[in-house]
Amino acid sequence: MELQLNEYQLRKSKSERLGLMSLPLLVLGAVLAFSGTEGQQIGFYVGLFLLAFGIILMIVSLVRFNTVISDFKKTFLKDYFSKIIKDGDYRPKKGLDPLNVYECGFLKRADRFKSWDYLSGEIDGISFLSSDVHLQKRQVYTDSKGRRQTKYVTFFKGRLFRFDFNKNIDHDVQVLERYSPSDGKRYRKVKLESIDFNKKFKTYSTDTQTAFYVLTPHFMEALMKIENNHPGNLGFSFKGDHMFFAIYNNKSTFPIRPFVKIDEKLIDTFKADVELVYELVDDLKLNKNIFKEDK
Repeated sequence: MELQLNEYQLRKSKSERLGLMSLPLLVLGAVLAFSGTEGQQIGFYVGLFLLAFGIILMIVSLVRFNTVISDFKKTFLKDYFSKIIKDGDYRPKKGLDPLNVYECGFLKRADRFKSWDYLSGEIDGISFLSSDVHLQKRQVYTDSKGRRQTKYVTFFKGRLFRFDFNKNIDHDVQVLERYSPSDGKRYRKVKLESIDFNKKFKTYSTDTQTAFYVLTPHFMEALMKIENNHPGNLGFSFKGDHMFFAIYNNKSTFPIRPFVKIDEKLIDTFKADVELVYELVDDLKLNKNIFKEDK
């Protein structure tokens, strides 16, 4: 593994050095081109040349950097995830379908939708799908000069998971930290036995008894543990034979940043993010019959 990582890191470092080389050329070129006086044409043209050369170097640097990251994810990470997850399927440029995302019932439809870093597989007999998701709402406003402007505001950026649940549930249940149901169904707000749980989460269900049936004391304890271990805005929903989990933490799950080494330490951070799936399956006992035999 170390040899492969070193090869990617070497390519990444070369692209970053090109980017660093372009910076003084851009600065010096701008100074010569735009601060000269009339008659200093040589300085002006030298400045334009340095500026153009710096821009070319920067573009080449960005292209090479993005190529390295694409190759790393499509080859190394794809192979890595296939080894640590049963039937693991990682596709960096693919994401969840909008229907899969909105199926959770609490993420509103976006004016701008983006999804990437798709990962699926099976853990302890439980199949799952996941990907990063970025949702934005279009807002139209009038600026101080009376001009009509448009901007896009993020209302969700994080990761969404869908698990195959171990039993079909007749009615929908949603456990939400800040969201509210958005799928148009008639929900009732449910107060559960745990005061701490009710302070942290709002529980909604299309049938009150189903909420008590699904959210056993152990289940509520597990949800609280997950919330404590993973900062962000969390949402859970139980629909049919699926459970959805979303965490709005305003970050990407498998980022490759400039000047951050591609090494085993980086891979360990990615592995820790994948272990969230194991944690969910284990803490929520998705692979066991956690429900009572009779409602």
